[in-house]
This record gives sequence, structure tokens and C-alpha cells, in this order.
Amino acid sequence: MAPTTDALTYVPGGRFVNGHAMTLLTWARRRTFPRLPAAEPRIFDVAPGARVLAHCHWQPSRASHPTLLLLHGLEGSSEAHYVRGIAEKAIGAGFNVVRLNQRNCGGTEHLCDTLYHSGLTGDPVAVLRELEEKDGLAAFAVAGYSLGGNLALKLAGEFGDQVPASLQAICAVSPTMDLERCVRALERRSNFAYQWNFVRNLRRRMRRKAALFPDRFTLAPLSRIRTVREFDEVYTAPHFGFANASDYYYRASALRVVDRIRVPTLILTAADDPFVPPEPFSDPAVTGNPHITVRVSAHGGHCAFIGSPADDADAYWAERAIVRFASEHCHG
Repeated sequence: MAPTTDALTYVPGGRFVNGHAMTLLTWARRRTFPRLPAAEPRIFDVAPGARVLAHCHWQPSRASHPTLLLLHGLEGSSEAHYVRGIAEKAIGAGFNVVRLNQRNCGGTEHLCDTLYHSGLTGDPVAVLRELEEKDGLAAFAVAGYSLGGNLALKLAGEFGDQVPASLQAICAVSPTMDLERCVRALERRSNFAYQWNFVRNLRRRMRRKAALFPDRFTLAPLSRIRTVREFDEVYTAPHFGFANASDYYYRASALRVVDRIRVPTLILTAADDPFVPPEPFSDPAVTGNPHITVRVSAHGGHCAFIGSPADDADAYWAERAIVRFASEHCHG
């Protein structure tokens, strides 16, 4: 049963209606999570020479509860505020929660000698398989924000008709599912602050990787890199065998495979998102797929969607919508 219209109608709260203002507010706003219990760290071997760190929250008799796998955005981590916010709500709704770090994220550069990219779905798939085979978990939802939203959608699309019965719901907030279009939007002058922040963090990460694996990575071109596209052209694309950045963006974008999604899927995004344009969400591959529910609100910024605190102390509407959707479709 699909969520009610009211549950998927976003109403901005407070004075921060502008997309830039809301995005920057959610980046800067401090949050606390008093109902989030301590997590159990766990290392997953996802590929030869590649390991990732997750922070897990288990219900009593974990195998009898559904599990929510959470995927963060570019240069984020399992400690991102929206990851912990969803986790707190999901635990209260009876889910196990696995907060997954992508390769090298969350201080894990030492766990693998590779980089990561926006379409590396093999890692979360390996985590899901281990949880099913070793832990006996039988029902999963996957939710991601931004780059993590692209991963969640691409993961589901790649399964196509072969989707495992255990994968029962997908949720994506502000997903970068058309990477080329998103990178072009990021290059607008009005988005300088976002681009600068991403590039600063990417450069820092490359310095840490080069210190750990000096034979694999060179820092020679790093000082010349000023944009995400330049970083991907110099590092990401050649490292993973893509012809160039544009080839990487095309092949890593979920938009190529969303028509093949066969899992109940929720996409939430905003028309005023500074660097995730709304046009891809009206693509027939999205709107023509009966398994996908898509909502493009007028406001909400990038991964923000701060609403009224009337029924939730922190007012993060998208987090509530994710847990509600997953609860309706995912059963342990």
C-alpha cells in the first residue's frame, strides 16, 4: 500500500524556504540524537583488498526484524547527521539499522588501497548478502541521500527482474541520478561554496591515501584541481578504468537503469535543490515505472526538507517519510 498523499507532501517550516538557505542551514545546524543507542562497529570484506566499516544497531532477536541499510552522500560518512537522524527514527520503528561508510569514508582510508565512485554498487550488495547469509536477516530496505541515493537506485535497477525477495524497499533523497547534469549544475557560479567544500575534502582524502599508499597514488596534479570534474578526470575515472569523467558520469548514473527497478521505490527531491536539477525526475524512465513513487517539492534544498517541528522535535520531514515508506513495504 502506498503512503498517503499527506505523508508525501512536504511543507517548509520556518523562514528558510530558499533552496540555498535551507541547504546551508542543514549543513551548519547542530543536531543531537538522544534516542540513538550505541552502535556495534563491523568490518565487511566487499572486494579483494577492499573493506568497509559499518555502524550497526540491532533489535533484540535481530532476524525477526527488517533491516535498513543507510548510504551517505559525497564525502560524508556513517556519522552524517541525516544518517543518524534516520537511524534514530528507524530504530524506534522496529528496524535494525546498518550505517554504512563507503570506501575510504569515516576515517577508513587504511581499509582499502582503492578509491570509491558514485556508482560502486558492489559494496552495498556485498554487505546485504553477508547480512542475509551470515546473520539470517530476511528483509531489507536501502535508503540513500545524494550520491547514496544514486547508489540505492542504481543497485535496484541493476538487479532488474532478478531482485532478491529480501530487498523490499528503496528510498532516495535528492539523488544525483544524472551525474553529468549534477556536476554541470555544481559548476554554476552560485554554487561555488558547495564545489569548494567538496573539492577541499576530496583533496584532503587524496593526501591521506597517498600517505598510506605512496606507490599507488601521486599528488603531483592535486594542486591544480579546482572542481569536482577535474578531480574525477584526474583520479576517479582513470583509477576505475573509465575513459574520462564524462564516461564515468554516464556509466555510474542510476538514470540509465531506473526503468528496470522492480522494488517499491520512493524518490524525494526539491525543485530548488542548488545542484540536483529537477528535470531527470520527469524522465519517462522514472515516471513510467509503476514501482517508483517520485515527489518533486517546490522547496526543500539539497537533502534538507526541514519542516514543522509539530510532530517531530528535529523537523526533518524526509527522514520520517523514509521510515514510513520502509515500514509499509519492508517486513521481517
